Amino acid sequence: MRITVFSTQAHDRRFLQAANLSRGHRLDFVEARLDAGSATLAAGSEAVCAFVNDRVDAATLEALKASGVRLVLLRCAGFNQVDLVAAGRLGLTVARVPEYSPHAVAEHTIALLLALNRKIHRAYARVREGNFALDGLLGFDLHGSTVGVVGTGRIGACFARVMLAFGCRVLAHDPAPDPALQAAGVVYAPLDHLWARSDVLSLHCPLTPATHHLVDEAALRVMKPGVLIVNTSRGAVVDTRALIAALKQKRIGGLALDVYEEEADLFFQDLSADVVQDDVFARLLTFPNVLVTGHQGFFTHQALDAIATTTLDNAAAFERDGRPLHPVAVGGA
Repeated sequence: MRITVFSTQAHDRRFLQAANLSRGHRLDFVEARLDAGSATLAAGSEAVCAFVNDRVDAATLEALKASGVRLVLLRCAGFNQVDLVAAGRLGLTVARVPEYSPHAVAEHTIALLLALNRKIHRAYARVREGNFALDGLLGFDLHGSTVGVVGTGRIGACFARVMLAFGCRVLAHDPAPDPALQAAGVVYAPLDHLWARSDVLSLHCPLTPATHHLVDEAALRVMKPGVLIVNTSRGAVVDTRALIAALKQKRIGGLALDVYEEEADLFFQDLSADVVQDDVFARLLTFPNVLVTGHQGFFTHQALDAIATTTLDNAAAFERDGRPLHPVAVGGA
């Protein structure tokens, strides 16, 4: 099968080519993000491979269909970037990678939390300048604190178990509580209860209409003063402007983000020689208690290998049986 891979980075090429040695697809790599304008680059391909910040809306899908594409392969778990109604209308199949390494994202979440709490990012910069003062670097023991986990799928469950091992009390919220987590000591609670009791809040839910701006001004008002918030799920799960207002009012103790609402124009590229045009993002970076990484939670050898393997296996199954291994339901209203 001929597959055009959009938003190609060096690591995409490396891991996809390695996985393809035993599969024999034709892979055409392009650096451009997928959108209605770049979709014509897929002419002659039966499938395209897209990533989290590609724009797979109705106009893009129509252009892909006109170019002969039948399959949209997502090398990620989320599919909020795809217009699934349009895909169904056009008869296009969509597939994803439902699990690559939940440990990768959970461990990155823990790294962000530890760095944020103990001000590792600030200490690192100070020491390099010969400043060994401890003022402003005070943290708190995670042991004995209450950690709120929103979303206890594979990633959230991994994170919750590690927090239990740290000696934390873990509250969770999910439409489908996990009995194994409950048996381990996780207590499921309504969101208002979780907001009010958590010293640490970690977000691991998918982006849906119900979770869009889940953490908004109203939620922040009932949270404990000094709460640490970590988001490694999707950027729009939080209202960034509301977070900035709470940071200015010193109601949030710290904020760590691996995702951002408007990250498509920033992440996965080197803008070090440019002026960041996103004023909201630039304002975030002015706070000393904000730590941002560029959507790297998934970025481990194991995860990239699993993403490449599952993506190409989806293509092979579609070519063989007309159905990928991990389809996304399309159509509906």
